[in-house]
Amino acid sequence: MFFNIVFLPAITKFSTLISKETIEKVFDQARVEEVIGDFVQLKRSGSNMKGLSPFVNEKSPSFMVSPVKQIWKDFSSGKGGNAVTFLMEHEHFTYPEAIKYLANKYGIEVEETVVTNEDIEQANEKESMYLVSEFARDYFHKTMLNTDEGQAIGLSYFKERGFTKDTIEKFQLGYSPDSWDAFTKEALGKAYKLEYLEKTGLTIVKQEDGKTFDRFKGRVMFPIHSMSGRVLGFGGRILTNDKKAAKYLNSPESEIYHKSKVLYGIFQAKQSIAKLDNCYLVEGYTDVIQFNQSGIENVVASSGTALTPDQIRLVSRLTNNMTVLFDGDAAGLRASIRGIDLILEAGMNVKVCSFPDGEDPDSFAKNNSYDDLKKYLDENSKDFIQFKADLLVKEANNDPIKKAELIRDMVISISKISDTIKREVYIKECSRIMDISEEVLYNTLAQLLKKDISDANKKFVEEKKAFEVVKNNEQLKPEKIDTQYIFEQKIIEILLVNGLKTETFTDIFQVEDENGELVEVKENNTYKIYEKIYLALQEDEIELSNPIFRNIYQDIINYYNQNLEFEIDKYISQTTPEITDKITSILMLEERDTLHKWHLRKIVVDDKDLTLEQNVSETILSYRFLLIDKMIAENMKNLSPDVTVDNSEILSTSKDLTTLRNVIAKNLGRVLVRF
Repeated sequence: MFFNIVFLPAITKFSTLISKETIEKVFDQARVEEVIGDFVQLKRSGSNMKGLSPFVNEKSPSFMVSPVKQIWKDFSSGKGGNAVTFLMEHEHFTYPEAIKYLANKYGIEVEETVVTNEDIEQANEKESMYLVSEFARDYFHKTMLNTDEGQAIGLSYFKERGFTKDTIEKFQLGYSPDSWDAFTKEALGKAYKLEYLEKTGLTIVKQEDGKTFDRFKGRVMFPIHSMSGRVLGFGGRILTNDKKAAKYLNSPESEIYHKSKVLYGIFQAKQSIAKLDNCYLVEGYTDVIQFNQSGIENVVASSGTALTPDQIRLVSRLTNNMTVLFDGDAAGLRASIRGIDLILEAGMNVKVCSFPDGEDPDSFAKNNSYDDLKKYLDENSKDFIQFKADLLVKEANNDPIKKAELIRDMVISISKISDTIKREVYIKECSRIMDISEEVLYNTLAQLLKKDISDANKKFVEEKKAFEVVKNNEQLKPEKIDTQYIFEQKIIEILLVNGLKTETFTDIFQVEDENGELVEVKENNTYKIYEKIYLALQEDEIELSNPIFRNIYQDIINYYNQNLEFEIDKYISQTTPEITDKITSILMLEERDTLHKWHLRKIVVDDKDLTLEQNVSETILSYRFLLIDKMIAENMKNLSPDVTVDNSEILSTSKDLTTLRNVIAKNLGRVLVRF
């Protein structure tokens, strides 16, 4: 695990360190925009936030924060990193000091522990469970697409729901065969251990006789992802009318899956939530999927469970605004509306929208165009106080006692708001709506807050430290950008963003046929992206020329070989400042025009709508093309103008290199242009 690696140099047999559980909690709860917001005034700019550099005097903001990636980059000074590295740079904290500062800020108890072999074994166990879950996702998906049973039952169900092929691929939907142990047999045949099949809940093992059977047999499958894209568990829906079987079945709690800490669709929605600064909350899997297909991607689901603080915290990392979407059923509204208080308590802004009777988010999105759906949401999303009043007034039905209970219910919600200005605004609004004096409402509010007043006072009397901006009038020399630099930067970017993803590549070979002539042979092979890049560069014995890129390349390849999960904010905490600066520069570049100066390659291309496989292949081939072009130029410099000198070897080498270059150009499928 990364957390052990961070402290490894200082570990002795009896070392006491900040526990990895504490560090995980810090990284889970700390929001880089909140931490930096204590020192820098930030304003939203699309999905990012901007501010003036705290390290350099400047008038135009060049300091960028990405709530989605949880990193920051100061383009004036070149510094960058995550919440921890900001404190280390700005406050000159050590790593443990920064962790403890954040733990204190977010009310996390700091636990210390000793690193043992058991810790390492536990980390390996979690990774094994992730591997099993990812195998299961692929198995269920392929079974649905490639078997008669899967197509007839699973695929036809999703098509009846109106889901397109792209939507099915986006959410990696699947089908588990209606057989007692089809999945278990396949997994065991692929050498996955029964121990981890059982721990993830994919396989149930009978204690009496050791017999095994598939938990999700005969169900359509919904993989549940973490925010970083790892498969944590599954939801399975039965398609028969078996009254003894639950309609929906979820993976059991495990080391990697905690239902109360997961939101379905958060991985697919996070970019859109941050960009649009709002998150729609629905109840079920198909609600999320149908909204996505309709063009509204900033939506997540609590998957039928009561909303929890941990789930709210996931969204709060991306936006401070949440719109809760309810079915038209009044009873369901009353039961679900309790979650609003939790959202308010987390300091978020809440709106609520319900659909007409008989409609739910799934059916409404399916039966309406994007424009109509967007218009309905915009026009019918009410502030929580107005929505709650409308709903509960109907229930009160002019009964004075029920009306009093209703007013108290509304004030309880207002009491959850920590911002005193917002509380006052809502008290006035409640007074107007319910036709009751503000004084009575304030007295009720004071009674509710009384028990928490000491804690509230402590929170509000904390003063923010004042920090002087470091003056630095040194002019940074602009970094020289050349074509080779562009490609090496692109290779690093692909490794950082997509290194652990799996793609199928078409490899082309030239072999001699029975007549001794060269013919092309195509072969499809599946690799992880980092494996494909590593093999391609090894094949040509290529070493990146830029020393920083070379260090990053070697480090991240080693990291991927030792870890099965990659979260950028955690990864950069263990790198050197120089590498951290370069990584954040690559990931935070808003304008990537320099990456698309294709004329510099002497190749005409159209890079729109490239798949990941195409992007990787073209980057590698174009990089090879560039290097071979350089080799040809260097080789031709050795030609002697003296007619008596034998230049045949040089010309032969250039001919071979030119042939190879043309093969690469052909594989690129581009037109070679000479200038």
